[in-house]
Amino acid sequence: MRPPSSRRRRQQNRRGDAGGEGGSGSERWLLTYADMITLLLALFVVLFSISAVNVSKFKTLKQTLEQAFSPHILSGGGSIIPNGGSEATSHKAAAAIAALATQRSQATTLHAEEEQFRRLKEKLDAYAQEHGFSRAIETTITRRGLVIRLLTDHVLFASGSAVLKPEAAPLLTEISNLVNVDRDHDISVEGNTDDVPISTSQFPSNWELSVARATGVVRYMIGQGVAARRLEASGVAGERPIAPNATEGGRSRNRRVEIALLRGSSPEGGVPQ
Repeated sequence: MRPPSSRRRRQQNRRGDAGGEGGSGSERWLLTYADMITLLLALFVVLFSISAVNVSKFKTLKQTLEQAFSPHILSGGGSIIPNGGSEATSHKAAAAIAALATQRSQATTLHAEEEQFRRLKEKLDAYAQEHGFSRAIETTITRRGLVIRLLTDHVLFASGSAVLKPEAAPLLTEISNLVNVDRDHDISVEGNTDDVPISTSQFPSNWELSVARATGVVRYMIGQGVAARRLEASGVAGERPIAPNATEGGRSRNRRVEIALLRGSSPEGGVPQ
């Protein structure tokens, strides 16, 4: 048999070991608690880094927003575009405003011209109706201006001649007085013939005849007080017919002189549209 003292010592040792093991198990919650605290600390660090404000970037954003919503962008104030964008925007806006003002001014001028041509046309038509010239004169308003078409056979010239008839004087005087009311518009006088050739010592062709008739009308209008600087004379022979030359009636219409009161800013030249 083993001595009792040895048995008691072994029992005490086992109890001591069990007690130590039981003490270590009761402190394991500290490890879990420490892990949780560490994770919370890491979470707060991340949240803080996300919420931290970059002062310089915030100021840049603030200035950009102020410029974007500034009420003075069109007048050269703040601009969304940096580094000279404000000046470029201002120049573009000024150019756009100037173009709009020019368009409005041109529209106003065109309307005033149209009204003036309409009044002159009405007066000429009334004069022609009253004095029996209705078959000899036609008036139209075109993109070129106010065109007064005079048929030469009925009132201006005899066949093959560039000498004005006496009965042409009252009509040309009335036309000169009317176009002289407005001294700003230029006046084009154009001679036209039919396609029947002419060959005389004075007029070798219809070109010379058409020019001579136009200059004859111009000289008469100058004598009635129309400024010479406003007038121009040209002849186109039979190159611009307004009716077929196959009939006598068509040829008669083609033998004409056209007096055109030109628009102030006439982009169209030559033949009336």
